Order: sequence, then structure tokens, then C-alpha cells
Amino acid sequence: MTLASGGQATIIRTERGLTISGTRITLYDVMDYLKAQYPSKLIREKLGLNDEQIRLALEYIDTHRAEVEAEYQECLQTAAEIRQYWEERNRALSSLKMMAPQSRLENALRVRLSLCRNSFFIF
Repeated sequence: MTLASGGQATIIRTERGLTISGTRITLYDVMDYLKAQYPSKLIREKLGLNDEQIRLALEYIDTHRAEVEAEYQECLQTAAEIRQYWEERNRALSSLKMMAPQSRLENALRVRLSLCRNSFFIF
């Protein structure tokens, strides 16, 4: 945990992980931008942080590099697993859609054909 100049904690651990106090922004969000080589000023603007918040977040990351990096890798792994799960689920759903009628017109034609078979009228 890092303390700001007023003695208030600025990096706290929440259920989401290491978080900048008073925000929903995690240090892993900051790490995403650092890995993409964004300058600190642009990271600050993108995440809506003030100068002190970004400074303390970057200091915390530098001071606790190994810990933050390990947790960041865990977050990336979890995100990859979640993404894979949903891609597989969506793939299964899309194959079901391929078996269903392609359009309303096709569905309407199927209904008419079934009515033709069951009635005396020929369309």
C-alpha cells in the first residue's frame, strides 16, 4: 500500500486486485498501457487520473515490479480463459443458427409449403 502526501492510502487491495484508491482503476489497467508503451501523461488522460494518482501508481509498480507483474500475468491468463470459454460457446451457438432457417422469408416459405401439403389449395 502506498501513502499519498496527506497520509491517505492511494493503492489499495480490493476484490478486483491492486486498485487506485477512490477509483475503479486497477494497476493492471495501468500495466496494459505501460506494456503498449504509452507515456504516463497519455495513460493519465486515458484513465481519467490526476497527476498524483498516476505518479503514485507508477511508483508502486516500479517499487513492487515482481509482485505486480505476477498478478498482471494471472489477470491476463484469467482473461484468456474467459475469452476462450465464450468463443467456444458462441461457436456452438453459431452452428445452431446455421441449422435454423436463414431468414424470415425462408421461414414464411416453409410455413406456406407445409400449409400446401395439408390443404386442398394450391398456391
